[in-house]
Amino acid sequence: MAALEKIREEGTQRSQVMTLSSWLTDVYGPRLTNSPQARAAGDWTVKTLKEWGLSNVGMEWFSFGRGWENELAMARVVSPSPYTVPVYPGAWSVGTDGLKTGDVVIVALDNNATVADAAPYRGKLRGKIVLAAPLPEVTPLFAPPGRRWTAAELDSLAALPAPAAQGGGGGQRPAPPADRLDRNKFWVEEGVLAVLTPGTSRGNSGSVSNAPNGDRSATPAASVPQLSLMAEHYGRMYRTVEKGIPVRMELDIRNRFTSDDLNSFNIVAELPGTDANLKDEIVMLGAHFDSWHNATGATDNGGSSAVMMEAMRILKASGLPLRRTVRLGLWTGEEQGLIGSREYVTQHFGTADQPKPENAKVSAYFNQDNGGGAIRGVWAQGNPAVVPIFKEWLAAVDRDGTLTARHVTLANTGSTDHVSFDRAGIPGFQFLQDPMEYSTRTHHSSQDFYERLVPQDMMHNAVLIASFVYLTANRDEPLPRK
Repeated sequence: MAALEKIREEGTQRSQVMTLSSWLTDVYGPRLTNSPQARAAGDWTVKTLKEWGLSNVGMEWFSFGRGWENELAMARVVSPSPYTVPVYPGAWSVGTDGLKTGDVVIVALDNNATVADAAPYRGKLRGKIVLAAPLPEVTPLFAPPGRRWTAAELDSLAALPAPAAQGGGGGQRPAPPADRLDRNKFWVEEGVLAVLTPGTSRGNSGSVSNAPNGDRSATPAASVPQLSLMAEHYGRMYRTVEKGIPVRMELDIRNRFTSDDLNSFNIVAELPGTDANLKDEIVMLGAHFDSWHNATGATDNGGSSAVMMEAMRILKASGLPLRRTVRLGLWTGEEQGLIGSREYVTQHFGTADQPKPENAKVSAYFNQDNGGGAIRGVWAQGNPAVVPIFKEWLAAVDRDGTLTARHVTLANTGSTDHVSFDRAGIPGFQFLQDPMEYSTRTHHSSQDFYERLVPQDMMHNAVLIASFVYLTANRDEPLPRK
């Protein structure tokens, strides 16, 4: 209890978590995997971890693809009535090669469109700017976009059963039509100037999600600029064109590709174990370091990277002995399919069927990647043996009730880096966090800036994670596996 109090004091009285978050988001900005910004942020992070006195700090590399950054995105409607249109290029999208002007047209070809569906548009799209999605529905915000879990909701999550064993067979997607249209090839063949889509997956009212991505490979196919914009601007142009009124638009999109190094990186750092019998065992904590590029990736996931760095700083500054070695991992390529953490786990730990020797030495991996909200508990990932342990730890860390983190659920959560460890048979856990504005505003959107982080929640999370890591590192036994 004295050790936990020391962790809490360091993490609340001398916190650096918001300073770290500002450096990663405000200074270095979006950290699209293998972009110049991501590499600069990575260099700064390695330098900072070394300055703190951590051990074995460095980058581990894996094959990825070209780097990319947007240098200019200017768009405006010039007729029938001029107005500015903020646009966001898709990652690895090509640019316009200078200022271009074109008429706006509606083209109704979805992902399942066939070659026959495209026939009426042949020969009619050269130099045109295409509205390539249906008119989006924008509904009033009757419910607030940001919220915390209620006690009843947390109780219901904690009561969820363990996940059923995965079966084979059902739930398969229908096969695409045999003559499905290659839309990218079609846009290129028809000389389309640019393709516009409304970024509406995270609500409306100014929040813009990613445009379709381009090709990051070293030998990309020809393509046209892919741009995303607010539903409201998209709707204005769409309805005007529907009325038969010509809409003309100017675009100047400048994107830069970097192909001198097609590898991306993971950042690692350690606090060495002090117990002669346990120092070869490992407790890991981590978060994905990369982000999308419409904003600075604060809640997804720069803030979580800062929390994990801060947890390491707290443990180092507290001077508390750690029987097992504690290892930090900050992953890139998560947004493209958990690439960085999968590569790391495969290289170091192997698979569940073919584990490498170091696999058995990993006691646990703790991950944060569900926004900036306060941790309220833990997803036990179908591991019933850890539930009483985590409940005891949460009660100890939150003994005065100020952290309000008490719930452990047997249910799974997915789509982030703990899955790479879980699939390899290693106990991998994601923390249960207040949803805040994550699903309604910030996730993969143009609003994911530093301002969406809540300082008190960030300090809370760093203290709780540092406490879990400390307790895991100093148990007599490793955490039980499934």
